[in-house]
Amino acid sequence: MTYAFMIEPQDFIALDNEDELIEKCQEWGLLSGKATKLKTFYYKGNGLNMPCTIIGYVDHMAAVIQLDNGQKHCVHPSYLKEMQASSYSARSISNAGSDRSIEPSTSDTVVPVPPAELTQTPDALVNLDEIPVNLDDSDDTDTDEFSSGLKGDPDGLVEEYVGPQTGASSEAKPKAKTASKAKTLKIDLPEGKVKMSAVVKEFTTVPNHFSDNDDEVIIYEAVTITEPDVIDVGEAWSSHSATVKKQELEVGDVITFEAKIIKKKLTRNPVPYKINNPSKIQKED
Repeated sequence: MTYAFMIEPQDFIALDNEDELIEKCQEWGLLSGKATKLKTFYYKGNGLNMPCTIIGYVDHMAAVIQLDNGQKHCVHPSYLKEMQASSYSARSISNAGSDRSIEPSTSDTVVPVPPAELTQTPDALVNLDEIPVNLDDSDDTDTDEFSSGLKGDPDGLVEEYVGPQTGASSEAKPKAKTASKAKTLKIDLPEGKVKMSAVVKEFTTVPNHFSDNDDEVIIYEAVTITEPDVIDVGEAWSSHSATVKKQELEVGDVITFEAKIIKKKLTRNPVPYKINNPSKIQKED
């Protein structure tokens, strides 16, 4: 059976390693911090109540699950966490059609918000789920303009579209040209994991509108891809995950590691690239 409401990702980061999957589930609150094994998770949205498998994520706003029919679906980790509660089914049924914070139920087809609407109302609440427009990340592509990497709206989530601003005054145009000249050349990032080196520049936090706590991140400088080809990246950032915390890094530490690097801007910071799932981390003397 094929489900019409499914939001299949165009591209996502797979969690093939069980340790990485457990760590991600702990980060999302789906497993306790002491958990060493995975458990069975359930998808209870859109009138369903069936086991599902977490296979990866698009970004911090969208986990990717797979149902027993093989279909992949994007869902916010917070929604998936709520679905694990035994009382979720009864609550969602009694509130069907009135609680838009869980899942959109106006139709079987999820309608994406046109980019123009989002750029015209950057400070307004998103129409479907009343979620503030997120000004943090750009897409994983190498273009200056951003559009969501998901088809439709994953369980009530609409990502920001940052495009050319309309209605700008003639006085603002010269400034835009000056800023564009200051931009560095675009980098063709390799796909998949590569060997890298970097210097720890700063430990900081960024707001997470879907959690009570801010997200811990690390900003790196002198980031270089060393293999298969040498590419100077400049600055990049990564989550300060449990795996990274084990290294007890300090500002100024020079590290080498393997990771995938993508174009993704850090919230409220001019850091354009993100380092995903660094592994084999070693501190240089």
